[in-house]
Amino acid sequence: MNNDRIEGNWKEMKGKVQQQWGKLTDDDLDVIDGRREELVGKIQQTYGKSREEAEKEVDNHFN
Repeated sequence: MNNDRIEGNWKEMKGKVQQQWGKLTDDDLDVIDGRREELVGKIQQTYGKSREEAEKEVDNHFN
């Protein structure tokens, strides 16, 4: 996945990310600010998923 694509379109993608992972707050999304690793880590923490599961979900969501 292209990390630049996430960062460049983050403002547009925030709504879709929040639909997919509804437990993430606006503050979480502001801190993530389009950084893939931050998003993966927050999904991992919030949903109790393994790193591999979270990475796969993010990759599937953005591809």
